[in-house]
Amino acid sequence: MASSPAPSTPAHTARHKPLGERELLWMMAMLMALNAFGIDAILPALDALAADLAVAGNDRQFVIGVYLLAAGMGALVPGALADRFGRRPILLGAIAVYIVLSLASAIAPTYDALIGVRAAQGFFAAGIIALPPAIIRDRVGGDKMARMMSVIFVIFLMVPAIAPSIGEVILMVADWRAIFGVMAAAGVGMSGWVYFRLPESLAPENRQPIRPRNIAVNMTSALAMPSVVGYVFGSALVFGALFGFINSSQQLITQTFGAGDIFPLVFGICAGSMALASWSNSRIVERFGARRVSHTALFAFIAVSIVQVIFAFQPGEQLWHFVPLMAINMALLGFIGSNFGAIAMNPFFAIAGAASSAHGFVRMTMAALLGGAIGYAFDGTARPLALALLASGLTCLVLVLLSEKGKLFGPSDAEAGGEGDHAQHGGGDSPQAQPFAETPLRQRLRGRSRSSH
Repeated sequence: MASSPAPSTPAHTARHKPLGERELLWMMAMLMALNAFGIDAILPALDALAADLAVAGNDRQFVIGVYLLAAGMGALVPGALADRFGRRPILLGAIAVYIVLSLASAIAPTYDALIGVRAAQGFFAAGIIALPPAIIRDRVGGDKMARMMSVIFVIFLMVPAIAPSIGEVILMVADWRAIFGVMAAAGVGMSGWVYFRLPESLAPENRQPIRPRNIAVNMTSALAMPSVVGYVFGSALVFGALFGFINSSQQLITQTFGAGDIFPLVFGICAGSMALASWSNSRIVERFGARRVSHTALFAFIAVSIVQVIFAFQPGEQLWHFVPLMAINMALLGFIGSNFGAIAMNPFFAIAGAASSAHGFVRMTMAALLGGAIGYAFDGTARPLALALLASGLTCLVLVLLSEKGKLFGPSDAEAGGEGDHAQHGGGDSPQAQPFAETPLRQRLRGRSRSSH
């Protein structure tokens, strides 16, 4: 194991009781949940929004799709800034933008204005979704990171499960604009929590200069490693299919299956299954390894997608056919998402911010574009969604096979001798974790970073 300098304690940390692992997990999850709430709470209001702003047909989906696409494009920015200036100031700035533009969305006079504000909100507030993986990677990696990200996903996914119901309750006492006001209020609460409790996790020796060439090299490194690229692009494809469901879910449940009165319940069942799977993943991933768990889930995802296609092409598909299968596939995504993300982030301790941004950019941008196309292809049936789920799963499998050189179901960190495990020795609650054993890539990155200062 390579030795590392003792972590420095930022001045901010000294003013507070140390942030424990449990509080860190809840904080990171609720930060990511701000993004989810900004998407899912508005779903039950799409009919009212479309009527109020004279929006026709599938165009109503743009209020969701534009936000997702802009968030993916914006993910390139916060990581590089956070690698230079630290995680805290960039994260707090992203939350501030989220608050201001939520209020602007609430008073948008036209649909075009609303779309413009939502695009700006997704882009400039991308740090709330891009930075939590970097903050976790500052502390741990490997299967330990996969476990922590799974726990974060459990908490985070509670919000999509209940957000449509919250939106429905708001609509009982106010119009759709009030939902954006509640988003702003949630942002205010999170900003206070982060400001007073989150210490800086980036060690001074790991700060990267703001130089275009340095940023480009770091982000290229994060995407060019053959063992990583399949997981980044593969997860973008399967989550693109998920975004397709989110974009079209209100129309699919309301129009195709005639169950608009129970839409929040149906959506909650599907999202809740994903949360349950993420909790289960957190209990097993360190034992079996992120690769074994996620590869098994991917094969199951493909199998269930085949069944979905069969039912979708049967005349008169019923809600009770669709919901269990969709819930199962969303649950399988709970085993795929956090594990793919942890596998992809594991080699990049020294440039965790840039790597998180680069991976987030690819995943979110590709997923948003694919999800938008799937949603806009809605034809009154579940066929476009079912075909997209199957195609994305099969293509994802091919990409993972390429990254793994044809060998799936690799060993856990413990079986592989501890690489990527909690080699930091300081425990998950330490303000700054030590890096893993130096690989040639990390040595080059560290050398470049130090020579740039």
